[in-house]
Amino acid sequence: MRLWLEDTAMTERLGAALAKSRPPRAIVHLQGDLGAGKSTLARALLRTLGVTGAIRSPTYTLVERYPLDGGGEALHLDLYRIGDAAELEFLGIDPGEGSLWLVEWPERGASGLPPADLQVQLAIEGLGRRGDLLARTPEGEIWLARLATMPELRELPVPE
Repeated sequence: MRLWLEDTAMTERLGAALAKSRPPRAIVHLQGDLGAGKSTLARALLRTLGVTGAIRSPTYTLVERYPLDGGGEALHLDLYRIGDAAELEFLGIDPGEGSLWLVEWPERGASGLPPADLQVQLAIEGLGRRGDLLARTPEGEIWLARLATMPELRELPVPE
């Protein structure tokens, strides 16, 4: 699925739609250059799932944990500052924990991460962003199919 996100509000709309359509357990890999909107998308997703208070960027802490409405926990990881996947062991994260993983810069964690259900690639293009959403598991395919039916996303323009 490819979308055009002309401003921050549209990136937030995508994050909210992802939250509303997500499966009970999901791993999301967020990819894109600095400033592409990965953290904006993650914050909107977490807000929609009921996270209140400050949603801190895990740029320096590497991982932030958030309790979710209805139970479960979200893990928001930013792996920009790690050198290789072996450093993930020091974070003390078990691949089975958390009902939602939002992983920025997943390529730096490589094989040390659980596989993504959904890969979100954001790219700066002119004054906006292009968003490519790719299913990586059968659960991810179901998620994308659900997402495609959401009115919030039908209003977003699709780039050619």
